Amino acid sequence: MRRWKTIVVPLAAALVTTLAAPALATPPPGPVKIKIENGETQPIFSRADAILENVFVEVAGVDSDNDGQADRVPVSIIRPKETEQGLKVPVIMEASPYYAGGNDVANHNVDIDPDPGIARQEALRNKIAELQASGAVNAGPFTGYYDNYFVPRGYAVALVESLGSGAATGCPTSGGRNETLGVKAAIDWLNGRARAFTASGEPVGATWTTGKVGMIGISYNGTLPNAVATTGVEGLETIVPIAAISSWYDYYRANGGVVAPGGYQGEDTDVLAKYVLTRANPEKCADVIAALERDQDRVTGDYSRFWDERNYVKDVRKVKASVFLVHGLNDWNVKTKNAVQWWDALAKRNVPRKIWLHQAGHSNPFTLRHAEWLRQLHRWMDHWLHDIDNDIMDEPQADVEYAPEQWATHRSWPLPGTASVPLHLGAGEPGTLGLLPGHPAAKQSFVDQRTRTAEQLTEAWQTADPNRLAYVTPELTRDVRISGTPSVTVRASLKNGRSPFLTALLVDYGTDVRATGGTRSTGQQVCYGQGVPGDTGCTVLRTHTTREASYKIVSRGWLDVRNRHSDSRTEELRPGKAYTFTWSFQPQDYVFKAGHRLGLVLLSTDYDYTLRYPPGTEITVQPGLSKLRLPIVFGRDGLRP
Repeated sequence: MRRWKTIVVPLAAALVTTLAAPALATPPPGPVKIKIENGETQPIFSRADAILENVFVEVAGVDSDNDGQADRVPVSIIRPKETEQGLKVPVIMEASPYYAGGNDVANHNVDIDPDPGIARQEALRNKIAELQASGAVNAGPFTGYYDNYFVPRGYAVALVESLGSGAATGCPTSGGRNETLGVKAAIDWLNGRARAFTASGEPVGATWTTGKVGMIGISYNGTLPNAVATTGVEGLETIVPIAAISSWYDYYRANGGVVAPGGYQGEDTDVLAKYVLTRANPEKCADVIAALERDQDRVTGDYSRFWDERNYVKDVRKVKASVFLVHGLNDWNVKTKNAVQWWDALAKRNVPRKIWLHQAGHSNPFTLRHAEWLRQLHRWMDHWLHDIDNDIMDEPQADVEYAPEQWATHRSWPLPGTASVPLHLGAGEPGTLGLLPGHPAAKQSFVDQRTRTAEQLTEAWQTADPNRLAYVTPELTRDVRISGTPSVTVRASLKNGRSPFLTALLVDYGTDVRATGGTRSTGQQVCYGQGVPGDTGCTVLRTHTTREASYKIVSRGWLDVRNRHSDSRTEELRPGKAYTFTWSFQPQDYVFKAGHRLGLVLLSTDYDYTLRYPPGTEITVQPGLSKLRLPIVFGRDGLRP
């Protein structure tokens, strides 16, 4: 707050002065304030004149590298210069382990007893390019859009380096508790509850902020907000997790099985930790990395205390922040289960929330639906951080892109009126899929072959294939829309092999142009904020890449049959004995068009996702005792022949 020099004069002199020159009695101007019009903060502050500040926040009680000193996280801050004159502003925060780049690390070999021609090791070099394209990696501080757009509107932006990365101390643990507390400490410092120091070791406080924080980010940068929100830390008012993890088990495992994030077959928590271990003296974290490799358990795939530490859903009761959740319906890296189980848990607790589901993959909607994204994000931050009474919370809760660039708003998600509809399997080549049960005594078999991809096993559904079973509906007479989580129940036996996997694929058969999950440049440039040398405040818009094809794998679901009762407990099967297995697909919102066929494909090894055991496991299915359950919004009558 600006301080004014006090001058003491005799009362009579003061009266004379006041009467003779009333203009001098006008009080000096107060601190600059934000400007609000139409329920939105206005860009009245200068990005070019903003103050840059770097501090190191102490993470009290955390010494993850065991060096006898509390870990520290660096925080880079940009804030309006008026904060030096009494203006107090809230903070938009992005925490990340990626600011310093990453290391080349080999993934685990996923071929069990590998054949020489099959085994392959995939390095993580491609991950850098993907994350840069998605907006999750910054080449340096403040190269994103938050500073250009929000600082002029009366916000500070803070970038926090996660433990073990860049200039931070401590060790990365792929979602472990220490990482959560590292970022929480930065929020505590902004609220006067933690210590911070300059690079020269001088104590420094955050006297320029209101203490209100909104966390935002994509991928790992979106996962950290989920984690920190479950601490219930005071000052964290809202989070915007984009393509974020809510349970690390569901990133690297599925229903008791070791299942990779899409595109990174063989990656696991230890690999990711090695990738982001960019701090000085990384050898201090050798024991921590070794513990990750040991405790993650790539043999059984069981849920354990290790994974429970990294499960934020179980702690949703502690969340005090509002949540604006964003996820791609074609994201096979951080799969949709991570978004939907978080969303459902928040709904049960009546947490104030909003959701965007789009047709891209592991990406940010900033360049895809640019104007509407900034409009909603701006009003959201204004409401929760500046306490502006705008109408953002009165708008529809869900924005869903049901086809490329075709958006609709809905009161909630899954869409109101959605109902679970069972579709029964019937024997045949291909088998049938419909509303009426098949013959219960029928049996069909296939043999696992780990060298063929799911796509290779799916495309030619009309032809019998020894390595999978396919079941399809007649041509749909109406569009059928699903919204939510499909599931499948299969009566089957396994013998003569070691693969414990059952994989189910939900397929749309019918030639069409569909989104692939990728994006491409439109060549159209827009300027969204104030630029400075080297940072124009502009971006090039992107659109979906599409492809015409005869089919699309809409969703996948995996089960380690040894975990048929619990993902925490492995139970061996008796070879040849029939069991009833039930498991879920990844959640979806999808329209199967009239004239297409809806298909279910069953296989064992999913080449790009599961561990690959030696080929030869024989799976016998009783289709008449098996069914597919779909969360159908409309079009059930379209399934009738």
